[in-house]
Amino acid sequence: MDEVRSPVAGVAEPGAAAALAGADGSAEAGAKGSRWSLGPVGLVVAGGLSVQFGAAVAVLLMPRAGALGVVTLRLVLAAVVLLVICRPRLRGHSRADWGTVVAFGAAMAAMNILFYQAADRIPLGAAVTLEVLGPLALSVIVSRRLVNLVWAGLALVGVLLLSGGGFDRLDPVGALFALAAGGMWAAYIVFSARTGRRFPQADGLALAMGVGALISLPLGIAESGTKLIDPSILLLGLGVALMSSVLPYTLELLALRRMASSTFAVLMSLEPAIAAAAGFLVLSQALSLTDALAIALVIAASMGAVRTQTRRRTPGPVKPEPVETGR
Repeated sequence: MDEVRSPVAGVAEPGAAAALAGADGSAEAGAKGSRWSLGPVGLVVAGGLSVQFGAAVAVLLMPRAGALGVVTLRLVLAAVVLLVICRPRLRGHSRADWGTVVAFGAAMAAMNILFYQAADRIPLGAAVTLEVLGPLALSVIVSRRLVNLVWAGLALVGVLLLSGGGFDRLDPVGALFALAAGGMWAAYIVFSARTGRRFPQADGLALAMGVGALISLPLGIAESGTKLIDPSILLLGLGVALMSSVLPYTLELLALRRMASSTFAVLMSLEPAIAAAAGFLVLSQALSLTDALAIALVIAASMGAVRTQTRRRTPGPVKPEPVETGR
């Protein structure tokens, strides 16, 4: 939604870095990153902080521009920045190529719309934790290993703790929006990987962001109207776009050139905790001990699923695959 991202079957959320790095193999340098070095780890953590604090700023902006208005500002402004920087080639692509990038953009738009609706109703840390269940479920399905049922069960316990045994403690509509966003996150990951294979450099990402912007634009105009062109709202919207999309994608790309994809995916599992911290520091959304334990269980489940899948795929010192990342 915003932003935020979590691992799936050896890859982490949303496709941004994959679209940037995966197609031309720039992530191959990750083979050198089997050790946890401070530089690339710091880049990934900085990217996570940027995404989640960008989401917190977006929540602050929602009373003025509405949830759909904020999504529109984020996607439209991020699309403008990426299209200007990347200048993607429009000719020479097949119908299947365009179908893939349109599906990627639609999944991106739906994921952000649903997540921002959730963040408008429930605490940011809870929204991200519930959203992570989408990629986690995809990991379990793709893996087909019994041990991943343990990780799924651990995540389920975390969700039950987070909801207090029922979603009546959280706004039930907000919780359902977060779960739906997780489903779209899983779809986002699938189409992100396909886009990264079909388009060079960041062309696919820039085009998909444009598709997402076109989908969200009429919804944002319907909800917010002329508020979207208010200078102060535009400026904050640009900040959200830069913090939630442009900056983290760049940082993740740099990190992927210096670390293994498995290490990257595990670090991405920490995003619910970063989101909870952003919610506390920016939005004054305090966590109970039960909430903190619930988030920790979901993080542990995500890490376990990623490590299990990575060990199955790479039993020896082989070159890691490109990683699909974030929202």
